[in-house]
Amino acid sequence: MMTNRRSFLSLAAGTVAAAALLRPMSMRDAKAATAETFEITKTDAEWQKLLTPAQYTVLRKHNTESPHSSPLENEHRKGTFACAACDLPLYDSATKFESGTGWPSFFDHLPNALGMSKDNYLIYTRDEVHCRRCGGHLGHMFDDGPKPTGIRYCMNGVSLQFHPATA
Repeated sequence: MMTNRRSFLSLAAGTVAAAALLRPMSMRDAKAATAETFEITKTDAEWQKLLTPAQYTVLRKHNTESPHSSPLENEHRKGTFACAACDLPLYDSATKFESGTGWPSFFDHLPNALGMSKDNYLIYTRDEVHCRRCGGHLGHMFDDGPKPTGIRYCMNGVSLQFHPATA
């Protein structure tokens, strides 16, 4: 009897933990970035009209795109990566590197481009990166990047747009 009870409790605890981790990313609580005041604000309906469905779920609902799904992962031209929602320049292409993670990664950002907040969605706390001007969710920052900063800004490609440098 005791073995069955332990097995049941272990299974129940595991199921609850798995459900919390596997819940749809679009249900993520976006309150961290929305607590700030941003230069560009729009209603939810206005954002939905302006953005594609994929951009909306990432930028406004803090979703994460599938790895290796963004053409920007393989973008190697000189230029600038900007916020897909408000076109604020965020990253110079010279700071982009191949991280092997499946998302566009950068080791530094442009001045006055990013905002940061804590993301407690997973079991551990992560540093969430958002656009300083519109609050759009871009991705996360990790301390396993290359020199000179040692930082890896792991960005959702759908939250960015690329502007090639002009000759």
